[in-house]
Amino acid sequence: MTEWWTYRLSSFLLFSPRTWFRLHELYNAEIWPAQVAALMLGLAIVVLARRGGGRSGPVIALLLAACWLWVAWAFHWRRYATINFAATWFAAAFAVEALLLVVLGAARGRLAFAANAWRHPGIWLVAFALIVQPLVGLLAGRSLLQSEYFGVAPDPTATATLGVLLLARRRSPALMAIPLLWCAVSGAFASMMRTPDMLVMPLVALMTIGAALARRRRDVGPA
Repeated sequence: MTEWWTYRLSSFLLFSPRTWFRLHELYNAEIWPAQVAALMLGLAIVVLARRGGGRSGPVIALLLAACWLWVAWAFHWRRYATINFAATWFAAAFAVEALLLVVLGAARGRLAFAANAWRHPGIWLVAFALIVQPLVGLLAGRSLLQSEYFGVAPDPTATATLGVLLLARRRSPALMAIPLLWCAVSGAFASMMRTPDMLVMPLVALMTIGAALARRRRDVGPA
């Protein structure tokens, strides 16, 4: 049996871009109108973040956890795993992120928002995930039925989560790890498939890291 460390990322690419797009097409058709419900959840998250207050953090964490758990089971485990054996590991990672959001964000209160949270740069990432990212799929040769949508597909769910975490006035750094790792994995697979949108998720990660570092320097202040 080949040892795991001998695998390269290309070893997991067992499908063509056409197969990948078709997977999303069948998935979106099967779960419709879950995409609309997920968009409503995303808008609710934006409203809650804008209001701030003690209860907004736990509620937002639970809503995001539900999205991550859905993607783990409905997309990675049930669909993606049929064309990529690594998707079972992706499902596990997404389930772990859902658990972290419940435990750290909801139960322990390590996700909190101020009333002016919507003014921070993270709101642009959230808006991008909810509205623009599905349209970016058109540049990759997809139809809207083949695009990815927040709450039901991995890329916009990770993007919106990173945006929400940037909006928070208090957050656990552990909540950012898996979304950032997914940006790298998604970007790597897109690069191997040479899709036109292959730089989107890496850029999302870089923007998140840059915004987080800038905020840290601002909070710490001059030495």
